Amino acid sequence: MAGSRKLGRDTAHRRAMLRGMVTYLLEHGRIETTVTRAKEVRSAAEKMITTAKREDLHAKRQVYAFITKETVAKRTIDDIAPKYKDRNGGYTRIVRIGPRRGDAAEMAIIELI
Repeated sequence: MAGSRKLGRDTAHRRAMLRGMVTYLLEHGRIETTVTRAKEVRSAAEKMITTAKREDLHAKRQVYAFITKETVAKRTIDDIAPKYKDRNGGYTRIVRIGPRRGDAAEMAIIELI
């Protein structure tokens, strides 16, 4: 989880938010969020999938440590990572969907390809 954006939160809050968003993305396949958050989630999610592709014990423990739901972590290792075994990165897509009604923040959908 090496990102440069602080997202207006302290370290623990930012890390917890990203863990939750990555877990949700891997569970449901897509998230609607701001463009800035989507870019950070992409970084963390792609690192998790790449780690899960290694299939050794240490990699599995790293995935289980980061992803907040055990069932999602297991699915990431067993189903999602093997799907991308022939692909070197680029597991997600960010599509901009325009400004949010309340505060005009630029919104995007991030989804697994």
